[in-house]
Amino acid sequence: MSIIVTGASGQLGRLVIDQLLATVPAAEVTAVVRDPGKARDLAARGVALAVADYNSPESFDGLLRAGDRVLLISGNEFHRDRVAQHKVVVGTAAKAGVALLAYTSAPGNQTGLVTDDHRATEDAIVASGVPYSLLRNNLYHEMITMNIPAALEHGALVRAAGDGRLTSASRADYAAAAAAVLSGDGHEDTVYELSGDTAWSFAEFAAEVSRQAGRHVPYHAVSGEEYAAMLSAAGLPAPLPHVMAGIDASIAAGELAVATGDLSRLAGRPTTPVGDAIAAALAG
Repeated sequence: MSIIVTGASGQLGRLVIDQLLATVPAAEVTAVVRDPGKARDLAARGVALAVADYNSPESFDGLLRAGDRVLLISGNEFHRDRVAQHKVVVGTAAKAGVALLAYTSAPGNQTGLVTDDHRATEDAIVASGVPYSLLRNNLYHEMITMNIPAALEHGALVRAAGDGRLTSASRADYAAAAAAVLSGDGHEDTVYELSGDTAWSFAEFAAEVSRQAGRHVPYHAVSGEEYAAMLSAAGLPAPLPHVMAGIDASIAAGELAVATGDLSRLAGRPTTPVGDAIAAALAG
């Protein structure tokens, strides 16, 4: 068995490889990276490195082989054509005849700018004829806890999610599920709606931050336009302010509150409680 992980030097990719190495010999794992200098630690663990870039289709020539199991981690360069980036890997996988192409997608209920790219990539994967597994990841806890320092500094947690609830989980949870799909059997032509076990709201999140930090940090709900303008003023480059506001709109609409149990089943354990993620962020 040969397992290929793209985007392997990123936060999720590294965690997937960590999970794989718990059960799979390092010689069977290849990390696809843009900069091998950022993956020396993976090579030191016996993982093979391959240099390729979604923006350079020729860099994937000959990288994939028949029988490989491949994880395509979605690109995070929102200023580029992400669907075209992903199709580079999809086309290469189809030509090579890989055994499985797993893709980190977005929840099936989610709408908006972010998910348009994911749905188009899913369509390309299904149309390619390659055996696939669509890993529809809900939000990562870490995407929320990264706001804690600013909330503590300014005395409030500001989002545009209204009273909406979401079922986020940790990156490590999603990595465990991806590793289980890549190293296990029977995952061909599957769609997994991956989410945390328990839904929560930003009001509850702010209350838990207040409890753990020993400081009152209320949640202030604003409009999507106000939130995007605030992020732009803080220096977040386009189109990220509108992407973030769109995610909050999905939360407000209840699109990210679905709990299917798929994630805990694949990971083989309950998902990480958001309170644990808050504790880790405050400790870090």
